[in-house]
Amino acid sequence: MKDKREKIIELVDITREFEDGVVAVDNINFYVRKGEFITFLGPSGCGKTTTLRMIAGFDKPTSGKILLNGEDISHLAPNKRPINTVFQRYALFPHLNVFDNIAFGLKLKRFDVVYQDKDGKKIKKIEKLKKSEIVAKVEKALKMVDLEGFEKRSVSTLSGGQQQRVAIARAIVNEPEILLLDEPLGALDLKMRKDMQLELKEMHKKLGITFIYVTHDQEEALTLSDTIVVMKDGVIQQIGTPTDIYNEPKNSFVADFIGDSNIFSGTMVGDKKVRFMGHNFDCVDDFVKNEKVDVVVRPEDVFLMDEGKGQVNGKIISSIFKGVHYEMVMTVGKTEIVIQDTVERKVGEKVSLFIKPNDIHIMAKNFSSNKYDGYITKKNTVCFGDGEFECDVTQLYPNSILDEEGYLITENGEKIDLTDVDVNVEVGLKDIEISDDADLGGAIGNIISIIYKGDHYQLIVRTDENEEDFVLDTEDTWNENDRVSVIIPKEKIKLSLKQEIKR
Repeated sequence: MKDKREKIIELVDITREFEDGVVAVDNINFYVRKGEFITFLGPSGCGKTTTLRMIAGFDKPTSGKILLNGEDISHLAPNKRPINTVFQRYALFPHLNVFDNIAFGLKLKRFDVVYQDKDGKKIKKIEKLKKSEIVAKVEKALKMVDLEGFEKRSVSTLSGGQQQRVAIARAIVNEPEILLLDEPLGALDLKMRKDMQLELKEMHKKLGITFIYVTHDQEEALTLSDTIVVMKDGVIQQIGTPTDIYNEPKNSFVADFIGDSNIFSGTMVGDKKVRFMGHNFDCVDDFVKNEKVDVVVRPEDVFLMDEGKGQVNGKIISSIFKGVHYEMVMTVGKTEIVIQDTVERKVGEKVSLFIKPNDIHIMAKNFSSNKYDGYITKKNTVCFGDGEFECDVTQLYPNSILDEEGYLITENGEKIDLTDVDVNVEVGLKDIEISDDADLGGAIGNIISIIYKGDHYQLIVRTDENEEDFVLDTEDTWNENDRVSVIIPKEKIKLSLKQEIKR
């Protein structure tokens, strides 16, 4: 349990809704300890940069509060906060040399000094730093980022990594309590980025201040962080150490986003026993018998053996050398499982796999069905999820029928006009189809997420207007950002009344 006295920043019930109604951050709560290296990790548009901007003071929360050392700073101006930010685009001044770029903020700095005159009266003056003080602070910052001797160099002659170090020096020269870093390595090439990751980690140890970092790079987050905050759609999915996040993901999104994962649909069949790939496996997680679950197995945790020697037999259908290991794909019936091993099994070879109980991670299923608020139209169709679909309205009243004019007739002979009646709508994950023909479906959107579950894909299609999500299971292969129409057979749409219609 974290000690409350260690908190330096705390976000309490923070929501940020923009003028167009888009909720970028949705009621998040977390805190950061003094001296901690914490990383916000997630895909583009998940709310991580918006959260960072609110901590910096560049953006204001719609509701909730931000505490710094227990004091509410939600509406405090950025220059009044002991916080500095390093951006992806370094924002260096091209006409200034390295020294002047770093010293720029110090030269503008003003502070109150109280003197006492000969009569004992206190006099307050506004002063600026002496030139010798500025030089000392810049030299100290340059030493921190290993750029001693670069003072007179033009920033335009520096490499990307060196420019990034200048940007960091400019931030730390003000001696902030907290350093915010918004994808600071995003503009660097792969080798330089990896070098800078190690330098940042070492810099954090030297400085001893709190680092709050934003990235969409999973490897970067795992390498640098003490704590990772995984975000999706403005909501925190999981907070934990890199080891916890990798080994114990809370849901299939985290498992799929952090590293490589095999994700299967499974069923608990007994006490710490789960069935997937047509076999019962021992596991260490305890769920209710017959509960549908998601099963996560990391590729490096699958051991290959000769056929008949392991738990499940299958065949190798793909093998690629990745430098350190071979990445192989094995089929068990229709299910595929990815395996990473230093020993290669050839394509076509019949093999068996073995998975230890500790390496089988069980999670409660994220979705069992799609649920929406909807309403019935004059045509007896149903509107929900930014679309309009054919449906069977007679399920709203047992043994009812529709007359020739489209009115619903109950079993008692009552005549009901269902126009604009509010309903609950439920659709199963396997009851939705998608097509690239926009005219075929009742709603249109883009595929924003694809998670492979061993023998099928789980997709999320998001509409444009109100960002409604349709979650579906399919064996077909699609790509993220594909524009698709959503098709739901009328018999697959379950309806129920929100409240009894007054007659």
